[in-house]
Amino acid sequence: MTADLEAPARSLLRGRVRRRIEVRGLVQGVGFRPYVARLADAAGVAGWCRNDATCVVVEVEGTAEEVAAFEARLPVEAPPLARIQDVAATDLAPAGVVGFTIVASAEAAGERTLVAPDTAVCADCLTELADPADRRHRHPFVTCTNCGPRLTITLDLPYDRPATTMAGFPMCAACAAEYADPTDRRYHAQPIACHDCGPRLVATDPAGEVLAAGSEPVLAAAVSALREGRIAAVKGIGGYHLACDAANPSAVEELRRRKGRPDQPFAVMARDLTVAETLVEVGDASALLTGPERPIVLLPARPGAPLAAAVAPGLGELGVLLPYAPLHHLLFADLPDGTLGAPPVLVMTSGNVSGEPLCHADDDALDRLGGIADLFISHDRAIAVPVEDSVIAWSDAGPVPVRRSRGLAPLPVELGEPTSEGSQPTVLAAGAELKNTVALARDGRAFVSAHVGDLESWPSRVTHRRVIDQLVGFHRRPPALVVADLHPGYASRAAAQEYSAAHGVPLLEVQHHHAHLASLATEHGCLDEPLVGLVLDGTGYGCDATVWGGEVLALTDGGAGFERLGHLGSVRVPGGDAGVRNPVRVAALALLAAGQGWDGTPVGEELSTAEAQLLARAHAAGTGFVDTSSAGRLFDVAASLLGVRHRISYEAQAAIELEAAARRWRTEHPTVDAPSLSFPLNHGVLDPDPLVAALAGAVREGVDRGALAWAFHDALACAAATAAAAAAEARGTSVVGLTGGVFVNRVLLERTRHHLAGHGLHALTHERVPANDGGLALGQVAVGVRRWAAGPAGAEPGVRLDPVCPAD
Repeated sequence: MTADLEAPARSLLRGRVRRRIEVRGLVQGVGFRPYVARLADAAGVAGWCRNDATCVVVEVEGTAEEVAAFEARLPVEAPPLARIQDVAATDLAPAGVVGFTIVASAEAAGERTLVAPDTAVCADCLTELADPADRRHRHPFVTCTNCGPRLTITLDLPYDRPATTMAGFPMCAACAAEYADPTDRRYHAQPIACHDCGPRLVATDPAGEVLAAGSEPVLAAAVSALREGRIAAVKGIGGYHLACDAANPSAVEELRRRKGRPDQPFAVMARDLTVAETLVEVGDASALLTGPERPIVLLPARPGAPLAAAVAPGLGELGVLLPYAPLHHLLFADLPDGTLGAPPVLVMTSGNVSGEPLCHADDDALDRLGGIADLFISHDRAIAVPVEDSVIAWSDAGPVPVRRSRGLAPLPVELGEPTSEGSQPTVLAAGAELKNTVALARDGRAFVSAHVGDLESWPSRVTHRRVIDQLVGFHRRPPALVVADLHPGYASRAAAQEYSAAHGVPLLEVQHHHAHLASLATEHGCLDEPLVGLVLDGTGYGCDATVWGGEVLALTDGGAGFERLGHLGSVRVPGGDAGVRNPVRVAALALLAAGQGWDGTPVGEELSTAEAQLLARAHAAGTGFVDTSSAGRLFDVAASLLGVRHRISYEAQAAIELEAAARRWRTEHPTVDAPSLSFPLNHGVLDPDPLVAALAGAVREGVDRGALAWAFHDALACAAATAAAAAAEARGTSVVGLTGGVFVNRVLLERTRHHLAGHGLHALTHERVPANDGGLALGQVAVGVRRWAAGPAGAEPGVRLDPVCPAD
């Protein structure tokens, strides 16, 4: 009898196949499961799909032809925000299931899936936002499976509403119906909400007293404040911004005074691309400005742009971004009663006191920004992971990463395929002291955190430790090795030491410039290839306990080691950090070292009598200064000697303004030859003294300072390329890497490329992480992984491994 009953079942299953498909990559938080359900329906297959902490799992059943067609289409037609890295399929016995469902998520052991970055509100949601007939008309939190917050609301994986900061907002009946409808754009969209069930806006004064509640009253208060020239703290996707009318000189100057930011340029948010084009020369950067990542883009400023002069004084370029959150669009839009919206261009700068981390929690924002903002625009959706805006500089050769954060973090960088599951160690890197990011490597991928910032203040150091804990927690893979910078005084190194001791994990120290070059090589997948690199920056602790910063290096041992093949000659810095803050003092010592006085130069005009006497005594005694090979300090020398900048209020200010002077001169004199400056290479050492002497002579002769700024860039680029060419020939390679913060300077980058090409060499540059210290953590984890493979696996827990430095 049993056989008789089973025969029809077997007949029904004949000719059917069932496959289990595991899809890894960026497949959670991007509408992937709804997409799978729609594709299954179109392909005529049955089954189910679900999230787990490692991937999206799909089981499908149908005829062999139907299942094969489904598998072929699955990676090709994926949602626009998805990034598929691996698809693995296995055969199962057919079960005769009918229909296709999305089932509850499950925990799973093993490799964790990726956390999606936040993306700008999509065109469909903007249409609804502007449509008076739509139920989400002017809803400040409109979103769907194709856009909106992801990383910033994620508490844990798998990515489902209970594991986000939307867990406290139960869906209304209408939202629940959309969430459950496979044909709806919000099918399983975790941040889904509307006016009835979503987060609420609130406006408060600096004391926390509520001034308005609900979307329209709050928006009216915000628009009024901005139009009246007041400063608003606006809670966005990843944290607070400080905003004011960018065309109002009094408002911009007051924001500078309150924030303690006298000179560093502000970014501005333009209402739309048309407005942005009145401010900057957009050109080919329009796709970058309007893309889902929506970064700040540094572009040439248009003369006479309708902005206060204090927004970005003296630079000739402007950081511009377009609205990316629904709230931004609503601020610019006219109010329902016809009142004009906010001014068309707003300063939109990080919500912090200079030198401190971004404010993202409401109480903290009131505490730290209460003396800056006149009005607070907030809401009750918590920010789980604070994220700054990304910054990308535009050059003739394309984008140059400056800060990798919102829209880009925490997408991984491939380290290379592991030989087997879990064969590579989990490595944690504490990053640099300035422009800090943290990184974690596991299973052949490196995950670099969003921008943390400078670690000079205690709140920043607390944030740094929180980011470390959060990154490790997301991946649930305890590190087998912790990597830190070699500098003994860095707060990031101290945090790594603490983690090493607390968790019984070995600590590896990696030299700063080695990590820079390894970061570039990792980004381009060439750690195992011979690579010579020019590594130019401001400061890095050298293996000889001196300050490096103008290096010609070669990677060895698959990136685990390096050799120093050449470097910049001595640039003397008096008084440590005080010397860095006063480029005129560095320039004065450079003039004396080059056999020059400072009479008849801007340096002599700027030095006080006390400074001049002190520096003359230091030079004569050969004490009171630090010898460095820092290219950043050489830029300080040139900037002061040319009268561009003698004292700075933010990092690299003198170099930034010198680049602006060079770019401005070349724009005004496109066909004029710049003066030629001598910068000799002697036995692998670039001697700066002849260059300084030549600059001083040209200044005294009255040569145009802008022409000299360009000539300095070109002389450094030519000399560096010559040094790199000699090293590349000795190593048998035709590729030279350009990395370190100085190569964020696009004039130097372009001229170095040009001179390398003249030697028949190809320049390798950063495309995914910054050349500055924001990319250092990637290099640290890469060196850590390669060093582990070379043999430290038997190290005692908590032991400090020998630092990565070449033998004497």
